[in-house]
Amino acid sequence: MKQVFEVENIKCGGCMNTIRKGLESLPGVQSAEPENIQGTVTVDFDDTIVSADQIVHKLGSMGYPLVGENNLGAKAVSYVSCMIGRVTMNDERWDVTLS
Repeated sequence: MKQVFEVENIKCGGCMNTIRKGLESLPGVQSAEPENIQGTVTVDFDDTIVSADQIVHKLGSMGYPLVGENNLGAKAVSYVSCMIGRVTMNDERWDVTLS
């Protein structure tokens, strides 16, 4: 199933890279397509393996909470996630599975 999540704090390609890699590390997620202009993440996932709530939790733990649930802590985490995403954009050796 495909679902679109409206999230906060997507600033750049680094953020999108972190979101993509982080969500695609979840069992049952086939693809994640973040869009920084619209602030959305389209996730294709098997809902018998992973739930939308688990995806929302993973997004929040990386600093990208749903719209309306943002706070200073999430913003701070998103900057760290952004930097990890920038560093790892062209280097697959890095692991960005933030908990």
